[in-house]
Order: sequence, then structure tokens, then C-alpha cells
Amino acid sequence: MKGKLVPVILCGGAGTRLWPLSRKRFPKQFAPLPAGGVPGHESNLFRATVARARSLSPERMIVVCNEMHRFFVADNLRRNGMAADDVVTLVEPVSRNTAPAIALAAFEVVERGDSDDLILVLPSDHVVAEAEGFMQAVRTAAQAIEVARGGLLVTFGVVPECAETGYGYIRRGDPIEINEGGEIYRAAEFREKPDAETAKCWFEDGRHYWNSGMFAFTARTYLARLRALAPEIHAACAAAWEKRTRDFEFVCVEQASLETCPDVSVDYAVMEKADDVAVVPARLGWSDVGSWDALARLFERDGDGNAAVGDAALLDASDNVVYAGHRLVALLGVKDCIVAETPDAVLVAGRARSQDIKRLVGDLREREHVAAGEHSKVYRPWGSYERIDAAEGFQVKRLVVNPGQSLSLQLHRRRSEHWVVVRGTVRVTRGDEQFMLGVNQSTYIPAETKHRLENLRNEPAHLIEVQCGDYLGEDDIVRFEDDYGRTGKR
Repeated sequence: MKGKLVPVILCGGAGTRLWPLSRKRFPKQFAPLPAGGVPGHESNLFRATVARARSLSPERMIVVCNEMHRFFVADNLRRNGMAADDVVTLVEPVSRNTAPAIALAAFEVVERGDSDDLILVLPSDHVVAEAEGFMQAVRTAAQAIEVARGGLLVTFGVVPECAETGYGYIRRGDPIEINEGGEIYRAAEFREKPDAETAKCWFEDGRHYWNSGMFAFTARTYLARLRALAPEIHAACAAAWEKRTRDFEFVCVEQASLETCPDVSVDYAVMEKADDVAVVPARLGWSDVGSWDALARLFERDGDGNAAVGDAALLDASDNVVYAGHRLVALLGVKDCIVAETPDAVLVAGRARSQDIKRLVGDLREREHVAAGEHSKVYRPWGSYERIDAAEGFQVKRLVVNPGQSLSLQLHRRRSEHWVVVRGTVRVTRGDEQFMLGVNQSTYIPAETKHRLENLRNEPAHLIEVQCGDYLGEDDIVRFEDDYGRTGKR
């Protein structure tokens, strides 16, 4: 096989079961998690995935992400030392699951290179702690695909460490002969999450693997199987791809066509139906970090079985999971609880209900509660803002403008703003004026006045913003210029 290796990193996971840490607008792949290979607040699952992909020395990689996350992706790629020529970021205006996302990446591969290029699909929200196991599994998959002259779809099955009920499974069939070392088998069956008794049987029989959501195949083979097995997905993605546009460093596929695409995973659309699917058993130190229970397995435990991160005090407490993000969390005389704390929300749940947190978030969304989708700290391409206080007629925020970044030239119809600089220096545009503000200096922006904030220095600038008006929503904005190509309310 003459093709090259192209990692495709998928960023569509919402991580709902890790609420309140993970939310729609800031999901778990970008959140700082104390997980294997993701130390403290210095990294995250997305950056760890990018580093893992780079270790394979590809000529380029592709990232597929949602519109609302594209600037997180760009910032994290820069933090990983990725140059613009090293990566293509495909932006989906609407999420349609993994089968369409991989199709869009495959069209990009065909457009830029050769249809025999090998796509390695990597979810960005998983932990892979064993680097050598990962490398060996990829080598085995690539060799098998080469022996099959590209006509093979490979999935990676994690050798189970316990009888897990929270994962789907793959049952292996007959072995496939390849030239050198490495196990690979025909994939006999994809299976849904089992009950406890079934999971125990599958764990003990040695023929079942956890479904990792990682895949390898050529762009040509995937698109051919997709066209044959899910033609409506292929057609919608082809149309969305044909009408793509370029927006700065992003390739944006067309929304109207993608909206017609069924929301289907690659497992259901292709892998469970195709007759040329193989599974590579892999020992990866893997977790999908899909729940607080799964994340807790990566924490150190005390003598009473408690897994705690942050400032936690536990007395006569056992087998609890505690995430103290910003303040002291104290537990007394309780067991088998999940307690997760963020600045604007606290979760208390029984560990047996870990998988049901998704239902709780669904209820919050039905109530249109802002905490279902956003944190009190909201990230923007220029930096971030954090809500400090609010009541009828006013709202207080803390703004952080990153070095060299600027907000849009904009105005608000229904609110005025007061800015006080508490750290750094900014340049302010207010109507026809332009002036500098330093620490302990302030200005007032009346409603209906064009304005802009710019940080020209090499350190972050911090401001307190007080908004006053009869409506304080984020959609009260008219943009005239924007360094990031934004035209809407975000």
C-alpha cells in the first residue's frame, strides 16, 4: 500500500455524564482533567490526543470539530506547537455523529493526497496511558491493511481489565495472518453495553474487547463502504464538502447539506454491516472517561476507597468520588457518593447512578438553565469572561484579554458598559476616540456606541466590566469588524 498515515482527531463528544465539569460549550476534551497523561491544569485530553498522533510522525493531521469549539481547537493546537501547515481543521456547523465526521475527513484526504492514504481515527476525549501499546496496535493495523491492499476496515478492541457494563464490546472471530508480529482477527460481532452477568461472561471468555471508538482504514475504502451501506450519509456529506468555504485557518462545510445528513455513528453506519472488518486487540491503559466513576479509576484512592481531587476533607466516609474544583468540599459519614464542585454548580449523586447524570442534564436543558451548557467562565477566541454577579438591570463580569488579542468592533443596543482595568494595559476604541487604559483606570461605554478592547502587550489584561440596561443577553451585539471572522452573537 502506497498511502501515508493521516490521523483524524474527532472533537464532537459532549461528555454529558461528567457534568458539571464538562458542558456543551466546554466539553471534557478541553477541560483540565487529572487523568493519565493529562497532568493537573497543564494539559487536557485533546492536547494529549494531538501529542499521541504526532508521535506517529504523520505529514499532516485532520481535526473535525463543531463550530462552537473551533477556537478552543486552534488555541490548543498552537499550545502543542502545531503550525498551520501541519493540520487541517474541519468545522461542522451542526453535529451529525462520527460516520459523517469521518466522511468529511476522508473527502479532505482524497482532495489533498491519495485515496489510499491511511486514516487513523482518534476520539479526542479518551485516555490512552500506554504509548507503546498504542504504537504497536497502529503498526499491526497498518500492516494488515497493507496485506489486504487497502480493502480492510480495522477497529481497535481494548483488552478488558474488568467486567465493565459501561462500554460496548467487540467479539473476535478467526485470526488474520500478517507478515510480522501482532494479533488481528476478523470482527465477528459488535455488541451493546451488557448487564453485569453478561459482562462477567464476556470478560472471562477472552474473546471480547471493549469498543475503543478508534479505527483505521484507507479513505478510498471507507468512502466506498459508506456509499454502499449508508448512501444518504455519503450523499449529504459529499454535498456539504463540495460547498465548503475557508474561514481563516478553518475549512467550514456547508450547513444546509449537512443538516440533511442522518445522525449515525460509524459503528451503526458501516462497521456493523461491512463484511471486511477486523479487530486489533490493544493494551492501551485506555478509558473513555465517560462518567465520574470511570474518571475516578484514574485517581489515587485513600485507605477508605475515596477518590478525591482538589481540597477535600473526608471523615468517616468511604468509596466516594470527590472533585473539588474551586473550594473546600467536606464529606462526613457518607459512602458511595459522587460530589463534583464548580464555581456555579454542585453535583451530589449516588455512584450507582453515575450513568444517569445525562438524564439530569437533559432536565436542566428542558428548563433552559444556563448551567446545562455553559460554565460561569466562558471562553472566547480573544480570552474569556466570568460572571461574578447579576441581578435585575445589571451584570458584573471579569474579562481576560489574551496577549495580542482584541474584541470585535461592536455596539450594544440595550446596555451600557463600565470598564475598570485591574491588571495590564489595553487600548480602547470608543466612538471616534482611541486611548490607552492602565491599572486602576476606567471608562464608560454608552449604549449605541461603537467600541473595542485591544491588548497590545505580551501579558494578559484583566478588566472588571459592569453592564447596565434592561436586557443583558449575549445576543445584544452588532459587529462591524472581527479578527476571528465571527458575525453572530458569539
